[in-house]
Amino acid sequence: MIASNIALIVAGPTCSGKSALALRLAQRFAGSIINADSMQVYRDLRIITARPNDEDLGLVPHKLYGVLDGHQTGSVAWWQKEALAALKACQSENRLPIFCGGTGMYLRSIIEGLVEIPPPGPQAREEARSLLESLGPEGLHARLLEQDPETASRLHITDSQRLARAWEVLRGTGKGLSAWQKEPQLPPTNYRFISVRLDPDRTQLRQAIAERFAAMLKAGALEEIKALLEKNLSSSRPIMRAHGVPELIAVAKGELSLAEAEEKAITATRQYTRRQATWFRHHALGKDEDNIISFQRFGDNEKFSESEFLKIENFITQRIDNH
Repeated sequence: MIASNIALIVAGPTCSGKSALALRLAQRFAGSIINADSMQVYRDLRIITARPNDEDLGLVPHKLYGVLDGHQTGSVAWWQKEALAALKACQSENRLPIFCGGTGMYLRSIIEGLVEIPPPGPQAREEARSLLESLGPEGLHARLLEQDPETASRLHITDSQRLARAWEVLRGTGKGLSAWQKEPQLPPTNYRFISVRLDPDRTQLRQAIAERFAAMLKAGALEEIKALLEKNLSSSRPIMRAHGVPELIAVAKGELSLAEAEEKAITATRQYTRRQATWFRHHALGKDEDNIISFQRFGDNEKFSESEFLKIENFITQRIDNH
């Protein structure tokens, strides 16, 4: 029997094959897969976020996939609370928890804990959303740089969700996000994490991103976005900024051709994967390198040899046995 306080993590940049590898590990170790992707939590975006399909969902239990409506906001604090509940559920079901996703802050919150920041309040939240809509992410970044340079210097100028969060925290609490993050944290879980980090070749990853976006279009991604538009959500909602969503919205509104949108979406995703890969190398998986195994490969079954999978299997088994 696997110890009740051990969990696996399968992490890496977008399109690196995390879901396929997590599924294979869940089948091998009687696991349940817990979503750690900030966009796969939304039920409206199955295609454009590459959420697991019905066949995969039927093979092993999956948790925290498609659980939020588009008008809701899946914050790090919300996810951590839900992830802790999912861990308890896995324990009661005698299944090994396997976190799978590319949102580094989500994984970091479950490994290292989370700073308890007071709620900024609806007025600050609305101000942040309004500024994001009127100024755009670059303009909001410039405004934040004036008032909270420490936080702004750590955020990418196109990361609208984190920029809005930083602004609402500053305005709602009177203290910047970086300052809050220096405060004592809520304790992390008492789980021991064994992590598999995927970091495939950049050139191959760029090609995989292009191929997957083309497949998404063929599967009905544009129709999915048109259905999302019918909900009349604010453009500041996190779901509206998922990779590929702004570009396909522009197609639906006649502002871009499908070819132009495809090119822009692929470029934006490639840029994001560079930041993800850097984050996973340096931040998100904790400091215990002995419990992290890395592969410069994709996790898809056809790209992951039996010998490589056996290496991961042995790595995990040894650490479970030595617990």
